Formats: sequence, C-alpha cells, structure tokens
Amino acid sequence: MVLSSDGYYRNRHSCFLLQYHLVLITKYRHPVITGWIEEDLKTYTREFFSKKDMNIVELECMPDHVHILFEAQPQINLADFVNSFKTCSSRRIRQRYGGLLSKYYWKPYFWSQTYFLGSVSEKSTEVVKRYIQNQKGDK
Repeated sequence: MVLSSDGYYRNRHSCFLLQYHLVLITKYRHPVITGWIEEDLKTYTREFFSKKDMNIVELECMPDHVHILFEAQPQINLADFVNSFKTCSSRRIRQRYGGLLSKYYWKPYFWSQTYFLGSVSEKSTEVVKRYIQNQKGDK
C-alpha cells in the first residue's frame, strides 16, 4: 500500500484510510513476551503484516500482551486475518521457544482465544500511537 499525498490509500476501486488497534493477550496472561521471544515476535509481526500488504504504524510488546496499530485494505476479512496471524505466530514461537514456554504451557498454547480490535480514525491515530509507544513506561 502506498499513501498518496492527500493522506489516503487508493486502489483501482476505492480511496481509503482504515486503521485498527489490535491487542493480543497471552494465554492465562503469562508474562512470556520478553527477551528473544519479544524480538522474534516483533520481527515476525512486521513480516506477516507486510506480506499481507498491511502497514504497521506502531507495535509494542508487553510481557503478557502486544499492541499493533495497523492500516488495512477494505477487502480484508479482519477476523480471518487476526486468527491467521495468531495461529502462525503462535506456531512459530512455540517451535522456536518451546523449552522456555514449557513451564507456562503444557499444551500447545500461546495466545488467548480473545482479542481486542478497535477502529481508529485519523483524528485519534496520534493518541493511539502515543498510547502504544508509552506502554513500556506505564508499568
């Protein structure tokens, strides 16, 4: 996706600016998103969203949850996308860090089934962006 000079994305059929705030929580809120897991999760998240032609505006991890502010195209099915990301990222983290996670998860878990997804307007983008950036300082 390429942002035009007027601040909107365009494709053959539409002009749009669709922004979303996604929060994913670890299963049982175990504080496992630290160190190498955090760095790997951030890298994988950027790659996954980029492959789906989505722009990450802001990304931050806390030990038991992750915040992602992203922009999407109108034809995306958000529920399918979020579930796909949760499945793929969980599989990757469990494969790479199964030993570290074994004391928290005895079954193949990583993410909670629930998540938060909210739409963001161009008027509130900066507020949400600052909120995500300040997550590390709030704890």
